[in-house]
Amino acid sequence: MEANKPDPLISVVIPVYGCETCLIELCNRIKNTVTAIPAQYEIILVNDASPDNAWERIKQLSEQDKQIKGIDFARNFGQHHAITAGLDYANGDWVVVMDCDLQDRPEEIAILYAKALDGYEVVFGKRMERQDNWWKKKSSQAFYRVYDYFTNSNSDYMAANFSINAKKVVMGFRQMREQNRFFPLFIQWMGYKTIHIPIEHDARKEGKSSYNLKKLINLATDAIISQSNKPLRLSIQFGFILAVASFLYGLYLFIRYFFLDVPVPGWTSVMVSLFFIGGLIFFNFGILGLYIGKIFNEVKGRPLYLIRETTDDNSTKAQAPGLRCTDWTEPQEIKETR
Repeated sequence: MEANKPDPLISVVIPVYGCETCLIELCNRIKNTVTAIPAQYEIILVNDASPDNAWERIKQLSEQDKQIKGIDFARNFGQHHAITAGLDYANGDWVVVMDCDLQDRPEEIAILYAKALDGYEVVFGKRMERQDNWWKKKSSQAFYRVYDYFTNSNSDYMAANFSINAKKVVMGFRQMREQNRFFPLFIQWMGYKTIHIPIEHDARKEGKSSYNLKKLINLATDAIISQSNKPLRLSIQFGFILAVASFLYGLYLFIRYFFLDVPVPGWTSVMVSLFFIGGLIFFNFGILGLYIGKIFNEVKGRPLYLIRETTDDNSTKAQAPGLRCTDWTEPQEIKETR
């Protein structure tokens, strides 16, 4: 470090759900890693209405170390909304985003930071040997393939949320206030200088993933609809092809009946065709309805999250653009970005 230049501040943002017993070890390993860089640290634990006693544990950790700050959601808003809250509150020159279950190894923060110093604004950890079950690996791979197809992008399913981001990246992220949120895709969209580097990935220490098949499908649907209108364009193209095919087939039947004297088969084929066309119409209406529903959610202008309590109101209240259950005045810096 240059003489008289203070150590950088590294903020570590962690959404917390169902991993109460991991938090002590998690925070200790983060502190040991960051102070050895050397750097200052703050750890922001966002309790996403965890069903265990995670919030009580977070408050205990915050009392023992003032650099550990807790945010308690009024209800469960989801992992990516919790990441958003943590980024809204982060003060660091660099901000790390990671999971709470110790699958993301805190010791890898030093590797991510060292790579960032090479001139990168975003460094994602790439899990070369994922310690997940077969189903989770394949579902993640399928999600990114479908997402890339509909958005014409190129994602890496081996990377997740674990990353380090420059302050200007976080400031840009704060301006993105849409309801459908997916942290790595937002970072990818912003276009900052990004690299993926190999890291070690540990087995889950506690519980199991809350992402079941239904949640994964909903997440994929929201991510695709929020980032692309390709499903609408595909439905238009398919409808046009079907209309042309129907016209040609009708012309063929007309010629057979009037010029070749071949009777047209009747009722069964007509009914099958009607049901087929009706199903396609309802399918296309469903796609259109999804987009209208997402527009409806956006124009309501509801906050991305509600905070019941924090462990450090004085130092963070003026900065975060979320909403507390008690009181809120919109900060000037957020007004200026609109």
